[in-house]
Amino acid sequence: MTEPRPHGSTRPGGRTARTRAAVLAAALEALDTQDFASLTVDLLARRSGVHAATIRRRWRSVEGVISDLLTQHGTATIPIPDTGDLRQDLHAMARAIADFHTAPRNRRLLEGMVAAASRQQGAEEVLREIFARRLRQVAVLLHRAAERGEVPADTDAEGVIAALGAPFYYRLLITRGPLDDELVSSSAETAYLAAVHGVFRTGSTASTGSPNSPDSPTGTGPAAGTVRNGGRGHRAGDEAARPQRGRG
Repeated sequence: MTEPRPHGSTRPGGRTARTRAAVLAAALEALDTQDFASLTVDLLARRSGVHAATIRRRWRSVEGVISDLLTQHGTATIPIPDTGDLRQDLHAMARAIADFHTAPRNRRLLEGMVAAASRQQGAEEVLREIFARRLRQVAVLLHRAAERGEVPADTDAEGVIAALGAPFYYRLLITRGPLDDELVSSSAETAYLAAVHGVFRTGSTASTGSPNSPDSPTGTGPAAGTVRNGGRGHRAGDEAARPQRGRG
């Protein structure tokens, strides 16, 4: 899928690039102290030094600016851990998500983008693509785990990561509660246990990991279907003990 081109970015350099940089910087700085509902084109014009008519022509609205800002800023600054152990990776990832969204600027950016997506199709497409891309990026945690034999080879990697992140966004956007240590621990542990016990198995013959995954039919590791769990092997292919989860 081609990522939607953000407003105001038709030329890579020159005045257009400087204008875009100034307006996006102004929006990001404003989110340090103000929520999305208080942002206006006139406010961004005053902060950026860019005429309000120019902002309206290139972004059409505050929603357009926020959409472009998320395209640039996004969640890519959240590091992807690589500890060599899935449980530790998921706990580290959960902590990173909480730390990122605890910052008022990042929290308000997410809130603004969700609000923008409800009003503009372009913003909705940007939001969907950014999170889809991020799921693909972070899914490497499960690919590595499959190669190490920690999870079944047919684990829905993106499904596990979505399950890890979902409680944070529910807390941020619905219940409006804190992203505390309990949430970090429960989210990571729930995703981990579900993954290693086969809840996210797809039944597909395609491997979550690389062609040399231990669980791949052509892999060089342990026998297919055997999953390592804290040093205690168990059969991931035991249909009676492992619920199956289709893609729907």
